[in-house]
Amino acid sequence: MPTAEATIQSLRRDIALQVSKLARRSGNTQVAVARRLGIPQPTLSKIINGRVHDLSIELLLRVAIRAGLVLTLQTGRNAKEAGAFISGLGRGSSGASESKIANEARKALEASGKHLTAAERLEAFLQHNQLLAVLHQAGRAAEQKRQTELPTA
Repeated sequence: MPTAEATIQSLRRDIALQVSKLARRSGNTQVAVARRLGIPQPTLSKIINGRVHDLSIELLLRVAIRAGLVLTLQTGRNAKEAGAFISGLGRGSSGASESKIANEARKALEASGKHLTAAERLEAFLQHNQLLAVLHQAGRAAEQKRQTELPTA
C-alpha cells in the first residue's frame, strides 16, 4: 500500500476508534447513537467494528464533529506516525476529568507561552506532536500485543 493510502487508512481507523469509544461509553444502543450522529446504524456498526476501508475521511470527520469530539489529526513521514488524537474536552462534557494538577499545568503553559516567540511556539508544538506520535505508536503496539494474547474461545 503506498504511503499516502496507508496514512489515510491509519487516520480512518483512528477516527473510527475515537467515535467507537464514545459510542460504547454512551451506554445507548447503536440505533440511538446512529440517530444522534445522523448516520444509518449499519454505518455506525462498521465504525465500531473498525471496518472503515470503504468510508471516506470526510464522513468520519463529520461523524466525529457531530459526536462533539475534538480531534487533532497528524500525518507523518510514514503511516505509522499518522493518527487521530483527542485534543480536548468535547461539547457537552462535564469537565469532570479535569484535575487540579492539570489545571495548574495548563495555567503554567499559558503563562510561559506568552513569553515565547512565534518560532519557539512552533517548535514546542512540533515537539508536542512528535511526543504524541511516539505515545500513539506505543499504544498501538500495546493494543496489538493485547489482542494477540487474548485467549481464544
